[in-house]
Amino acid sequence: MICLSRTVSAISLALLVSTGAFAQVAPDPNNPNEAVPDAQAVTPYGEPITLETAKKVAAAAAAEAAKRNWQGMCIAVVAPSGDLVYFEKADGCQFASISISQHKARTSARYRRPTVVFERLLGKGDFFAYLPTLDDVIMSRGGNPLVVGGKIIGAIGVSGGTGSQDDVISVAGVAAVK
Repeated sequence: MICLSRTVSAISLALLVSTGAFAQVAPDPNNPNEAVPDAQAVTPYGEPITLETAKKVAAAAAAEAAKRNWQGMCIAVVAPSGDLVYFEKADGCQFASISISQHKARTSARYRRPTVVFERLLGKGDFFAYLPTLDDVIMSRGGNPLVVGGKIIGAIGVSGGTGSQDDVISVAGVAAVK
């Protein structure tokens, strides 16, 4: 009985002492993630992009690449879910760009923002170090949402050039639905 009493006392003391370890941490005024906005600025999803429209988006992107003589671009167009609707691969593209372009489009659609946003936030330092832990995110420019009537109908992802070249081509595809 004495042994049980001592055990219970020891556990009670341990819980009492450790309670402070679970106290709420004070907000860091230097951390931009601490700000709590009054409203969310979220672009809603709309009806998924059709194959016909996806082809127009890809054609506009491919035309921009041809105009600039940028070779080897891969262009992916996805639905709001991130599922592939249309894909176009230029001759001579690097093999990695096939999946990278699809990944950029998927990230842009599922997270409802251009992939360059992730790239820029990651560059802001330690407060955004959590970004690589997000599921299925690629933090490289070249993925952009396709918005029609204020709703996301899909996204385009481009890979094959530098990140900035990919983004220029991607933005040209976005312009096809505006």
